[in-house]
Amino acid sequence: MIERELLIANKLGLHARATAKLVQVLSAYRSNATLNAKGREVNAKSIMGVMLLAAAYGTKVVLRLDGEDEAEAMDAAAALFERKFDEAG
Repeated sequence: MIERELLIANKLGLHARATAKLVQVLSAYRSNATLNAKGREVNAKSIMGVMLLAAAYGTKVVLRLDGEDEAEAMDAAAALFERKFDEAG
């Protein structure tokens, strides 16, 4: 199991489009994924779960992955966060 703290740096936070991109990236891997923010932990492969976090710009989240491809999944997810979910601004 690995975990990493990530910063939401896109202006709109984890809104529907950003959440869908995150879920799509993580769903390509077999590892279990959870996202923790503001005292809540949700299934990071669930759009509804991630949306419930209501994580805005500047929020720190912890992504936890557990499985055979956890390192690859973490690299892909972290890259998405670093690219600000491919959004302008």
